[in-house]
Amino acid sequence: MSEAPERGMIAFIERVGRHIPDPVLLFISFWLLAFAGSVALGGLTFSYQGADGQPVNLAIRNMADSDNIRWLFDNALLTNWLGFGGGVLGVILVVMLGVGLADQSGLFTALLKKAGRAVPVNLLPLLLVFLGVVSNLASDAGYLVLIPLAGVLYAGLGKNPLIGMAAAFAGVSAGFSANLIPATSSDVIVGMNAKVFAESQGIPFVNGMGEALTPATMNYYFLLASAFVLGGIGAWVTHRFVQPRLERKPFQLPTELQIGDFDLSAGERQGLRAAGIALVLALAVVAALANGPLAPYVNEQGQRVVPYLNNVILLIAFVFGSVGAAFGWAAGRYNRPMDLVRAMVKQMETMGYILVLTFFCYNFLGLLNYSGLGSYVTYLGAQGLTALGLEQSPILLLVGFVLTAAVINLFVGGMTSKWMLLGPIFIPMLYLVNPQMTPDLVSAAFRVGDSATNVITPMMSYAGIVLAFMRRYQPEMTIGEMIALMMPYSIAFLGAWMFLLITFFTLEIPLGF
Repeated sequence: MSEAPERGMIAFIERVGRHIPDPVLLFISFWLLAFAGSVALGGLTFSYQGADGQPVNLAIRNMADSDNIRWLFDNALLTNWLGFGGGVLGVILVVMLGVGLADQSGLFTALLKKAGRAVPVNLLPLLLVFLGVVSNLASDAGYLVLIPLAGVLYAGLGKNPLIGMAAAFAGVSAGFSANLIPATSSDVIVGMNAKVFAESQGIPFVNGMGEALTPATMNYYFLLASAFVLGGIGAWVTHRFVQPRLERKPFQLPTELQIGDFDLSAGERQGLRAAGIALVLALAVVAALANGPLAPYVNEQGQRVVPYLNNVILLIAFVFGSVGAAFGWAAGRYNRPMDLVRAMVKQMETMGYILVLTFFCYNFLGLLNYSGLGSYVTYLGAQGLTALGLEQSPILLLVGFVLTAAVINLFVGGMTSKWMLLGPIFIPMLYLVNPQMTPDLVSAAFRVGDSATNVITPMMSYAGIVLAFMRRYQPEMTIGEMIALMMPYSIAFLGAWMFLLITFFTLEIPLGF
């Protein structure tokens, strides 16, 4: 494809995107549409094959019924908003307290001055995408820490901060499943359930060579290779598509972000020394907790629990807060304890939009799940793939399933919920139509499709939050413009990742161990 048509397509997407309403208005509209859809389809039943081989019957709830109206009011605050996703809003607020101490102290400015001298600019996109890909080990830290920091880094270099933020966002979200570390929480969720889905239907839980699979590591080799492939692809997309467009666009710096030349002041040098000492001490505290009160253990159900990973956001906030406070104190930005309080309060002042956004976003997602409309969308996608009739071509089956998961991901968030519906259907079905479709291969295909389109859907729970971060530098930016910005990453990741999976399959390379 020539350069002009590529730019023309992205420009068209941008023009269309400018007419997409603000995410708050978008989710209010979605809520109303979902409510109306539940009324129109209320009572509709559908079924799919469950993990035990028996049909699971579902029905769409009419949300206009009195009981369901009461559910909307009873759950609007605690369950659907404050408790959504296990309290993801609280996670956001807590980590921003720690980041706020570091941000307001001037630590990030001092660090980017040093980074600006040490890291070649051409390597920054590769570094940011790669760090984003592997950051999913730290739960939500990639969204809440790496993406804003990438913007600050590019701002310090005098370049459009959205270049760095887009690269980091691509790695964090579109490359979600890939990692260098085996047996992450998502590996366990997908793998353990895949084993249940297979064995309950009499499908052997083995790979293409007939070897028994280990649920948590059955895709590890593939995901390890994916981390490096996606890092390179993301860097290429940044240099080829994103950077040339954004370099021509104006941006503004927030008033609190003071970035001058790259010469460190005496206070900043003293602050960095104090921050280094504080970092060592903070990490020592974290290590002590991880090997003490927060050490892994086996619970009464025989499951291994890893408390330090379950609380990684609190630990990250503690490290950022400690290092930021030490820097600010040594550099003269913080002179009394009340200055620390003011720094955290100032950071919270920027969270007002996010509080409004999440209230409507999370209540919409709660309605979508409770009404059964989310499951129905997934069910229709599964039926569509079945109707394609690709039984005799394993590669087309793979591509079809990846694309099905990718399209469904545009409308229904949450990896676990989609896997719990798609897995019981497709693991036995694809194996029965073609025995080359082993559980590990189907699971890997699902993870590709479920990740690559994260960055181009407002349904992803952090989409509005990332937009709010980007609006620090481009206040008029719309959700549609953000989707247009991220579209090249999504397309490239999806294509390259499918090609990598097909390569593993064709060359009979084990996906994991």
